[in-house]
Amino acid sequence: MRRHGIRFLLTFLAGAGVAALVGASAADVGRLTRPRYEDLLLFTQVLKLVSRHYVETVEPQRLVRGAVRGLLQVLDPHSSFLGPDALREIQVEIQGEFHGLGIEIAKRKDGSIEVVAPIEGTPAARAGIRARDQIVAICPAEPPEDWTEGCRSSKNLTLFETVKLLRGKKGTTVTIELFREGFDRAQPYTFVCDVVKIVSVSGRMLEPHYAYIRIRAFQERTSRDLKRTLEQLHEEADGRLEGLVLDLRNNPGGLLDQAVWVADAWLTDGLVVYTHGHVEAQRKEFRAHAGDTEPRYPIAVLVNEGTASSSEIVAGALKDQHRALLVGTKTFGKGSVQTVYPLEGGRGLRLTTAHYYTPSGRSIQEVGIAPDIVVEASPTSRAAEDPTQSPEAGQVAMRDVQLDRALEVLKSGTTFERLKQGPVARARAALPGGR
Repeated sequence: MRRHGIRFLLTFLAGAGVAALVGASAADVGRLTRPRYEDLLLFTQVLKLVSRHYVETVEPQRLVRGAVRGLLQVLDPHSSFLGPDALREIQVEIQGEFHGLGIEIAKRKDGSIEVVAPIEGTPAARAGIRARDQIVAICPAEPPEDWTEGCRSSKNLTLFETVKLLRGKKGTTVTIELFREGFDRAQPYTFVCDVVKIVSVSGRMLEPHYAYIRIRAFQERTSRDLKRTLEQLHEEADGRLEGLVLDLRNNPGGLLDQAVWVADAWLTDGLVVYTHGHVEAQRKEFRAHAGDTEPRYPIAVLVNEGTASSSEIVAGALKDQHRALLVGTKTFGKGSVQTVYPLEGGRGLRLTTAHYYTPSGRSIQEVGIAPDIVVEASPTSRAAEDPTQSPEAGQVAMRDVQLDRALEVLKSGTTFERLKQGPVARARAALPGGR
């Protein structure tokens, strides 16, 4: 049965290559048939040799899935094959509650795992995990059955395998070896997993007529939560909101449509973001609309190296449309679009299909967005403390220098207007007579 199954699989794969050319023009067939056939022939030859001569019997499904994973790994760190569990994980993240450490991660081109941002109020944030930290190895309390070692290098794990190992029921432990700029070598961190609940939007008044809103991630309910929070803040300001700090620090991103809606809340028209991909369907423009737009009060957006993906879309749109000033440090630079395609058996394919571009045509991918006003975080507050919460008993309140500077800019109308005008206008304004 197993040998017959392999023979059928080889025939199917070879036939699929020919079927892919059905309907192509004569010129296309002449140009594509030979290299496609030769590549498929190479693959089937290797598969046949493995099935016949490998030291152990290998199930055909395992070989094919391994080939699919290898195919995707040569593309980029974000494209991947999703088994049923991985597909469910994506839905869980969108809903905003899961068990684990509470960190958003990405796979770098060199194969290592990098922290995009810790999630506030989680074991990772409390332990001081930072954006750009590198997870060198993972040492679960109960290693998978196929492991022969207690710890495994992150370079030998897919992104989903890493996420799965960092997730665990409340009370279970996991140790990671982490490297950070300034470390001589990787350091071990042991965590106790907990229930991670992401509160998408929160807000408060900083002082009379100046408000603060924190968006932690872009989930299904973000737009509704933001609308409700803004209504509450307008009420507390007696209808006279004179400035807003929008905090996108350590926001790893999320749903594109929610990011567009958030930016649209402060824009009346023009581009929010556009995408460009290989196929026409992935070349889209997302524009702002005049309805339900907030009053035109000054906005300062807080960003840092943990501001990524959808949060960079919001920051880039408000910056390019001269609607807000960015305060903090350069953003992460995750500007690629992943589309999830369903496959048979409850599986899926996550494929990078486009790149994001800000309204001015600037690519975010691996570049990030530079703030208008650079303000480094103070060393004592780099653990992603939540400015909307009071310090716990026994803790010393820490000053958030980036938030302080953002509020200062909002209250300085002259500074805010000059910075919005751009470098040329600011240079002219500095000349005698303002010329």
